[in-house]
Amino acid sequence: MSAPDGERPRLDARLVPAALAAWGAALVALGVGWGPGAVVTVAALAAAVVGVVRRDRRWAAGLVAAGACAAAVGGVASSAAWQVADHPVRAAAAAGSAATLEMVLTDDPAPLRSSGLGGPRVVARADLVAAQTGGGRWAGEGQVVVLAPAEGWAGLLPGQRLTASGSLGASSRGDLTVAVLRTRGPPRDVAPPPAVQVAAGDLRAGLRDAARAVLAEDPAGLLPGLVVGDTSGVAPDLVDDFRTAGLTHLTAVSGSNVAFVLGAVLLLVRLARVGPRAAAVLAVVALVGFVVLARPSPSVLRAAAMGAVVLLALALGRRRSVLPALAATVVGLLLVDPGLATDAGFALSVLATGALVLLAPPLVTGLRARRIPPGVAEALAVPVAAHVVTAPVVAGLSGEVSLVAVLANLLAAPVVAPATVLGVTAAVVAPWWTWGAHAAVWLAGPEVSWLVWVARRCAGVDGATVSWPGGVVGGLVLAGLVVLTAVALRWQRVRLVALAAAIGLLLVLVPTRVVPVGWPPPGWAVVACDVGQGDALVLATGEPGRAVLVDAGPDAGPVDRCLARLGVHSLALVVLSHLHVDHVGGLAGALRGRSTGAVAVGPVREPAGTLAQVTGRARAAGAPVVGMERGVVLRWPGLVLEVLGPVHPGVHVDGEDGSQVNDTSLVLRASTPLGRVLLPGDAERASQDALLAAGADLHAEVLKVPHHGSRSSLPAFLVAPGSRLALVSVGRGNSYGHPNPSIVGLLAGTGALVRRTDESGDLALVPGARGPAVVARGDPLPDPRRR
Repeated sequence: MSAPDGERPRLDARLVPAALAAWGAALVALGVGWGPGAVVTVAALAAAVVGVVRRDRRWAAGLVAAGACAAAVGGVASSAAWQVADHPVRAAAAAGSAATLEMVLTDDPAPLRSSGLGGPRVVARADLVAAQTGGGRWAGEGQVVVLAPAEGWAGLLPGQRLTASGSLGASSRGDLTVAVLRTRGPPRDVAPPPAVQVAAGDLRAGLRDAARAVLAEDPAGLLPGLVVGDTSGVAPDLVDDFRTAGLTHLTAVSGSNVAFVLGAVLLLVRLARVGPRAAAVLAVVALVGFVVLARPSPSVLRAAAMGAVVLLALALGRRRSVLPALAATVVGLLLVDPGLATDAGFALSVLATGALVLLAPPLVTGLRARRIPPGVAEALAVPVAAHVVTAPVVAGLSGEVSLVAVLANLLAAPVVAPATVLGVTAAVVAPWWTWGAHAAVWLAGPEVSWLVWVARRCAGVDGATVSWPGGVVGGLVLAGLVVLTAVALRWQRVRLVALAAAIGLLLVLVPTRVVPVGWPPPGWAVVACDVGQGDALVLATGEPGRAVLVDAGPDAGPVDRCLARLGVHSLALVVLSHLHVDHVGGLAGALRGRSTGAVAVGPVREPAGTLAQVTGRARAAGAPVVGMERGVVLRWPGLVLEVLGPVHPGVHVDGEDGSQVNDTSLVLRASTPLGRVLLPGDAERASQDALLAAGADLHAEVLKVPHHGSRSSLPAFLVAPGSRLALVSVGRGNSYGHPNPSIVGLLAGTGALVRRTDESGDLALVPGARGPAVVARGDPLPDPRRR
């Protein structure tokens, strides 16, 4: 019987406690141990028996369901945890033994973001087939994680069987992983992938090729990520901006991703006035096709199972069936794979699906009541609902909360559905109709470009994120706040107070965060940008809006925002002191939207892989790459730049040796209207000693402390400039111990004022009563950005 007009149907939540109990039992078994898991299983079974005995009670049926589900899932999870604890490969991993593993990949190898010098690396998950370690051979099941070089591993498909050798390590994951294999070489005995994976690979490759042929770099990389979660072409800085803006769910194959695909399909069939059962059939076809396109890995199959819940609700024609279907799906998936209990992707899938079928409809009703057109109402409600319920999980994982996420999702929502549909169309037709694929991609271009613009602009707002306690506790605290807020907003007075508070925050935050008062300070000559664990220094040239940038920091966002705050729209020159990621990783952000005269590198061009990345970024921005060496002097109206080192650039550099690369740093001295500034990059003892021995004139009123204040500096080099100010560019909470207390103490002992970006944020040199003074902007980066 349908609910009367104007009355919302009551939801059947009787299976929700059963699903939560099953999930909790699995978490105990995997997180605490199989012993406590077994105890919970027995207790749950006893509770189910009590419910059967007391079947006349109103709560008995719920107790039976919860106890039975918890006992079943807890038993399976405890058994799996016991097998992992007793696994012979796990024992070998604890000892760090060498091993050769035969395995079958279960997911795509994903790139690792790292500042290491050993070249690009990937991480892959696989099912173990056999292991040879310690002179013995073992055959059986188990899950492993592989850390490997990208060469030879990138491009492998799920379902491929292969052999790899390396060293084993213990897994820190709270799931059923028995070991981590670290390998340096390519896999051996690689078997061909299954036919369905080959077909999916062809479709995905067609979409990537069509996107690259039609769109600019950022939109071309984003479109495959939006459609099938293929983020291999998305630039790292754009990934950071999507995370900061709260839009990461758009590029993840999870319940949210499936929800967007199904939402687009259902919107089209609704416009065609197709009945609910026929719409469900069409959605099933679309769902199966999406699984093939995204490749049927465990994460995609899990997301598809969540999508099936929506289809069941459509087939039955009522929302009342959604919660039982969702709860039953959770229990069924945990029975098949109890390791999902600790998988953040599983939690995101469940929450996003619940949001789609439970929270989105009331939001749509409210929007329509405010005269929002039907299609627009759905497009706005779905992503906002998904973001609100998944925010606690994201906060627990990232340790931060995005303050711009709701706005970013609202701005992005209208274009997600058309971009997704057009992207799927391009992927399907690409293998046999190139022109049609290009046309679909061209039509999707404005939508994807809009998403890039939204992510860039929202992430570029100062204070876009705030630090939040990470882990389970942080996620639960935010979840509680979300629930309390949702309950409180049911009262009109609370809504009015919340609206007034929001307006007040906007009036305070917009002037102080988006357009900071008093920044940049008048007469600034040099600014040390707070870019986390890295260097980026801006030198004024004496021409409005034009500057020289020395190094670009580790990530694109911070240096881009620093230059924007200073009003720099043109770079006369970008100097990269040496080719380490913490100095060149943000080059794309520095060049973005700014005319650039040239990008300069030192006489030593290693590591070669990093140089290739720098050259590619410069070429994309239309800037030539030029060389600089000792003796070069460059002049602008308000700036003279001298190259003092390295003194011995011809020494061989091993690309794996970080110290040798540091000693190839360009050593610069900048003469400004406020005095001279010595910029030694990351030069260490050997380079510093060579400069001292060569009698180089190092005198400067200001010293940029070399290598972030590490102890790899000669005391004689630090005191030689006779500087009154010492600037340390360093990331807050970095794992290297920078700056070293003895170095800071040495500089302070000379009478120099030591200022640090990790304590004060951006630091600007301005005119002072007795020479250059320093002004701090404040608000340093909260962490070293994975460095």
